[in-house]
Amino acid sequence: MREIRRIVIASGNQGKVEEFQQYFRRYFADGVVILPKPAELEIEETGATFLDNAKLKAYQTAIATEEWSLADDSGLEVMALGGAPGVKSARYADDDQARIARVLRELGDRSDRSARFVCAIAVANPRGEIVYEAVGTCEGEITHAPRGDRGFGYDPIFLVPEYGQTFAEMPSELKHKISHRAKALAILQSQWQR
Repeated sequence: MREIRRIVIASGNQGKVEEFQQYFRRYFADGVVILPKPAELEIEETGATFLDNAKLKAYQTAIATEEWSLADDSGLEVMALGGAPGVKSARYADDDQARIARVLRELGDRSDRSARFVCAIAVANPRGEIVYEAVGTCEGEITHAPRGDRGFGYDPIFLVPEYGQTFAEMPSELKHKISHRAKALAILQSQWQR
């Protein structure tokens, strides 16, 4: 991966693109230009797993742009909800507030509030071949109400018990060290440096 000088982040989520920019500056080669996915490129996530979807998005973005492509698929799995919202995390409701409200409503007052964030990453070369893949998780639990104003998505209800904070309460430096995305990227970095 050392030969990569430009890479398209296969996401329309600006928060996710910005996180990847920060991770690349911190952990990967200097001088890698991060490009956003073309807005007109729509990719339907039809995979059964996070990794299936990441590979699908990386492949299609690489083919369409003829550039290296990095895609992730990530989401929240709540154990008491049978792993929901899972791969449908981004489509669980119309917006972040509605998605959070749905999880809290469906979880109700259950005592088992264990959950985890999962991040699967795939990198495709300009021919669309998947050359790297990684999966990272971060264990936590769901709060009874949103807390904090940082981050995006389900961050306000995902508590990491050892820190006593939700992702939305954490300084970004801490989140970037312990998150599911950080763990997947650490695996990716070890592949990159081979």
